[in-house]
Amino acid sequence: MDQSDISQRGFRVGLPDPADALSTCFATSYAGIIAFMAVATEGSFAKAGERLGIGRSAVCRNVQKLEMQLSTRLFLRTTRATHLTREGERFFENCNRGVTHIVEAMNDMLELRQGPPRGLLRISSSIDFGRKVVAPLLCKFSEVYPDIAVDLLLDDRPADFAAEQIDVAFRNGRIEDSSIIAKQLIPMQMVLCASRSYADKRGLPSTLEELSQHDCINFRFSSGRVSEWEFKVDGQMRRYLPAARLTFNDADLVLKAVLDGRGIAQMAGYQIRDHVARDELVMALRRHVPDDRGHYICYLCRQHLPTRIRVFIDFMTEQIRALELNCLTEFNADDTALPTEKLAA
Repeated sequence: MDQSDISQRGFRVGLPDPADALSTCFATSYAGIIAFMAVATEGSFAKAGERLGIGRSAVCRNVQKLEMQLSTRLFLRTTRATHLTREGERFFENCNRGVTHIVEAMNDMLELRQGPPRGLLRISSSIDFGRKVVAPLLCKFSEVYPDIAVDLLLDDRPADFAAEQIDVAFRNGRIEDSSIIAKQLIPMQMVLCASRSYADKRGLPSTLEELSQHDCINFRFSSGRVSEWEFKVDGQMRRYLPAARLTFNDADLVLKAVLDGRGIAQMAGYQIRDHVARDELVMALRRHVPDDRGHYICYLCRQHLPTRIRVFIDFMTEQIRALELNCLTEFNADDTALPTEKLAA
């Protein structure tokens, strides 16, 4: 590395790293500054010691070390009184500004934890769940908590809490990341469905083996991977990747194709519930719906949560559960029942 490189990188030959110099300086002078501020405020070394819970001699030693470090006399001491020198007054004024900023910073952090909810809330969600479930509730949330600004990011990739500065994430499926707190909002029902017109024309599969006889519609993740269909058979998970006539990387397009009678697809209960209720869609193989998935609200730590995050988690948990998004009141429902008879109340 030549001299120009060193200069461009903000370093100089023979000089310590500024960060190391700052830490060394602060570590050396911290006790002295605390002692100095106490003496200047109380007007006495003895009273400063009482305030700090240490002896008068310890206060004196710390102030003397600070004066030596600064090469400056900070106090004029007599048997009757202790006064700041002109240099001491200047140093006190500068230190007092710093102390004020530190106190304000600490109070601000405490208010975020204990005070009224406020500040920016950065949220991540999968695209379809975010559009259909999360986003419609945010307006209501903003009405209840007007001092919280919400930034919603829609992405089917799992959120990177640290890199993307995410406060709360909504995730679907199975949570295998042990580094996060995942609170299940509702179970996730993956249900095979078709339009009423398709069912009348082609019938519905009654076994997994009959799936190959139907027109299937697949969903492709943003990663490029096609979503496998999953079924629970005799207590075991079975995966099936159909040969699809149509594949989309957008869940709304999959739903539209199903509603148009183009084929059958496996979709989440929240996506199809209203259409099933209106008899636009019918469900098949309900007894094989997998029961180990969920819709989760996720965050990094239970401790020291800012108020804005705590109220958001509580609000969304209550609101989403009240929506009753699933198609079935229970998993593995009897296929002989009419679709509308199995809808949640």
